[in-house]
Amino acid sequence: MRYPLVCALLLSVNAVAAEHYFPPAGHWQQATPQSLGVNAEKLQQAVDYAIASENPAAKDQAIVQATTFGAREPYDQIIGPMSVRAATNGLIVYRGKVIAQWGDTQSVDMTHSISKTFLTTVTGLALQDGLIRSADDLVWPYAVPDGSLFATEHNRQIRWDHLLRQTSDWQGTLWGKPDWADRPEGEPKNWPNRPLHAPGSKYKYNDVRVNLLALVTTYVWRKPLPVVLNERIMQPIGASAGWRWYGYDNSWIELDGQKIQSVSGGGHWGGGMFINAWDLARFGYLFLRDGQWQGQQLVSREFIKQARTGIAAKADYGYANWFLNPGRKALPAAPETAVTFQGAGRNIIYIDQQNDVLLVARWIGNGDELNQLVAKVLAALPAQ
Repeated sequence: MRYPLVCALLLSVNAVAAEHYFPPAGHWQQATPQSLGVNAEKLQQAVDYAIASENPAAKDQAIVQATTFGAREPYDQIIGPMSVRAATNGLIVYRGKVIAQWGDTQSVDMTHSISKTFLTTVTGLALQDGLIRSADDLVWPYAVPDGSLFATEHNRQIRWDHLLRQTSDWQGTLWGKPDWADRPEGEPKNWPNRPLHAPGSKYKYNDVRVNLLALVTTYVWRKPLPVVLNERIMQPIGASAGWRWYGYDNSWIELDGQKIQSVSGGGHWGGGMFINAWDLARFGYLFLRDGQWQGQQLVSREFIKQARTGIAAKADYGYANWFLNPGRKALPAAPETAVTFQGAGRNIIYIDQQNDVLLVARWIGNGDELNQLVAKVLAALPAQ
């Protein structure tokens, strides 16, 4: 009785592949706005707005770190690579075709916390392959050789879902960074003795805990996560060879007799994903098409369903780094179903299945600029 179901799933995947265009490696078909019914004048207004909305912060990301996180956090030393970014750049894809681009889209720059989306995708592949039996499993049995990570009763209650959603409240120090040193709250004298919250009950954006997810996912795969990402995602979607995913100077481990660098899930202290706009667009396009690429279901639909579902602790955040739009509060101009992958700087992948739009915008302002840009892009599209 399983064969009809398998056949139905294959037919569904193949139908999506036949319906949509998938760019081959090294090329992405472009289309004039007019050929797709897009208002060229309004589209140009959107591009002009993106260019005019460049983030005024320094291009040297080490300077930005020193004047933001470094100005208010202890343990702020940079321990991974940083970059000097390009000017604002990006591209707009509508119905699978590139209809606009601006700036140096080939520039390989830090993408900061979009690194988290790459990380949770690789964790999702471990779930997909059965290396992790369930997102509801406790994490500590998967990290037994490094028992210090989950030695306390509090930490032993943490499940994979908690790490994926940034609700673990893991307590400890990793790569020389205490959990409390990232975005600390309250009086400095109280930072090291912060109150603990039951895992799953409180959301807290925290790069130390994201880096913990990277480490334990590396234990599960038993090989470097960039290798997994390259083999399972980046090569199949035709990404370039220019991207790099870094860890820290001190985040090397020994696994099966080999030295492996545990990667970073962001650029807070350096490291993370360095990538160009075109490769970001391919990654976003994979999720615009529900994890399917040219007849292959690269990322399971069940994982994507969970990734784009918020919880009571944080309704507008799914798995890291899936930013959701319930009630259209985060992005009033966008549909409620729209999703963004976001990183500091500001780096954006905007995924809008309702309008069949993919937008990559890099180094735009941190205020309402994204919402305004989305509004201008959608205003250029033909009426539905």
